[in-house]
Amino acid sequence: MISLPLARELKQAGLVWPATVNDFFAIPDRGMDDRVFVITDLMANLDIFRGWPVVTFHGSAEWALDYILTAELIWLPTELQLREALFKLLAGEILKSLQLTYDGRIYHCAVDLEAESVHFEASIAADAYGQTLLHFLDRPDPD
Repeated sequence: MISLPLARELKQAGLVWPATVNDFFAIPDRGMDDRVFVITDLMANLDIFRGWPVVTFHGSAEWALDYILTAELIWLPTELQLREALFKLLAGEILKSLQLTYDGRIYHCAVDLEAESVHFEASIAADAYGQTLLHFLDRPDPD
């Protein structure tokens, strides 16, 4: 999963979150930065019942926070979501190649466009894609 600092940068750079079921997010600056939340249709918990692991289902969460605006949250996109956002952002460009490789230690994301080539490295694939996406979000508008 993408790191929270990089997710913050992507949000600030203008990455739009089309919130949907199974998306991961963080609630920043409320003492929960290290917690990861997920949007679900029905809440399920892992519990122990009579010594056995079980999944229990609850119709509503017993939590003091009734709701929060998605604008206040930080989306933690998955590797797939980052790759899709990168392809969407580059749709109007001539993309010669987009490669993600792993050398046994570091992930390398390389994009070769007709007018530009970039390369980013990270310890996880999602962050490599995230850094690449951030680069293209931060580019000045050619107009």
